[in-house]
Amino acid sequence: MGFKSYVFRRILSGIPVFIGLSMLIFFLARVLPGDPARLALGPRASDEAVQSLRDQMGLNDPVIVQYLNYMAGLFQGDMGISLTTNRNVAADLVYFFPATFELITVGMTIAVLLGVPLGIIAGQNKDRFEDNAGRLFAFFGVSMPAFWVAILLQLLFAFYMGWLPATGRIATAPPRITGLMLVDSLIATDFAAFRSALAHLALPAFTLALAPMADIARMTRSSFIEEFNKDYVHALETSGIPAKLIAYKYVLKSSFAATLTIIALDYGFLIGSAFLIEIVFAWPGMARYGVTAILENDINAIVGVTLVVGLVYIVANMVVDIMYGYFDPRVRYGGDE
Repeated sequence: MGFKSYVFRRILSGIPVFIGLSMLIFFLARVLPGDPARLALGPRASDEAVQSLRDQMGLNDPVIVQYLNYMAGLFQGDMGISLTTNRNVAADLVYFFPATFELITVGMTIAVLLGVPLGIIAGQNKDRFEDNAGRLFAFFGVSMPAFWVAILLQLLFAFYMGWLPATGRIATAPPRITGLMLVDSLIATDFAAFRSALAHLALPAFTLALAPMADIARMTRSSFIEEFNKDYVHALETSGIPAKLIAYKYVLKSSFAATLTIIALDYGFLIGSAFLIEIVFAWPGMARYGVTAILENDINAIVGVTLVVGLVYIVANMVVDIMYGYFDPRVRYGGDE
């Protein structure tokens, strides 16, 4: 199978997954305890007013009809009205999602940039000091609670040293274009805003990156060692090719395919982990919006946030599948069988 056909089939395979996910999320949200209309109007509202709001929200229709109406609206950019903000959920998500996307993307970038070299160094020095130090770091990285690390970093770098801000997203925001402060500040050539956005991102992004960084380092190390013990590597060594050239030209590319899977899974995991980090760092992202929606039983907002989280997870896995096929052509040919 050609690479273009492989990419096309991978994109098509995501559609039924998204439909199944949307059905699951929608039906689960509908069986949550409590009447959203009653919660929206308050305990003193009359039964007639509650019934009228239920009719407006379509809650008196059969669940399957509600789902079909929701999906029809979804394709037109209508995700229903949030009972918390009284705005369309789609508009709320467009406003809040860029902050979360920027946070998890920078966090994953840090995790990859630090985790892969750590894994390579550990793999090249198996059972030596560097390897043991790397494994110790990986152990602490996955075992330390994120909120505890966040508080420690705030105490150290914000309150004692005063190097970085403890909370918030930016001092003075540039004109909103994409909602991504780093990008918007560069577009506006406002470098003071860019430095401020970067400084505010440093602590929450590093906290978020710690666990996936440990995962990536651990997977890179084990894949690197496994690949280095294969026969073709020994053949290259006996032919006189330098060890560093073998490691970076042949072994790294083959072993990186397994690491990609971990990166995709961790990227989806990060958007869930961001809920806690955003609260600790007062980060104005989608996670705080989602927590408020859950506490208020705002079903349209709950469905919208969960759907976006699921969609990010699907897209991340799809991208990694495509990259997996690029790095290892056997995957593409295996799909034809």
